[in-house]
Amino acid sequence: MKICFPVETNEGLESSVFDHFGSAPMFIIVNTETNGVEEINNEDMQHSHGSCSPLKALGGKMPDAIVVTSIGGGALGRLNQLGMKVYRAEGDSVAECLAALALGELPEFTPEQTCGGHGGGHGQGCGHQ
Repeated sequence: MKICFPVETNEGLESSVFDHFGSAPMFIIVNTETNGVEEINNEDMQHSHGSCSPLKALGGKMPDAIVVTSIGGGALGRLNQLGMKVYRAEGDSVAECLAALALGELPEFTPEQTCGGHGGGHGQGCGHQ
């Protein structure tokens, strides 16, 4: 399984999960079968808030799932339409989140938990406080 994480810097499995999907400078995709890590620069950094193109951001890569701290509703909807599950990060590092995911302990994001904007329209799962 290929799991994608937004990160600020690539430190492999010890990378810290970035606080928001669309604003992350880069992503890493971890292949859980090989523990291989692939780095992808965010190709959609200059989008206006609320109009993130997840597939563009991921450079066309199609992981099986995304693990994030927070995400906008539009991005969540587009990722779900592409068949990707989006899970809420529980833990600081990629390794901690992978362990929790393997145990079935990461909740899947719902539209009610998404970030509604930086002007105070934050859902209960938004990391922009």
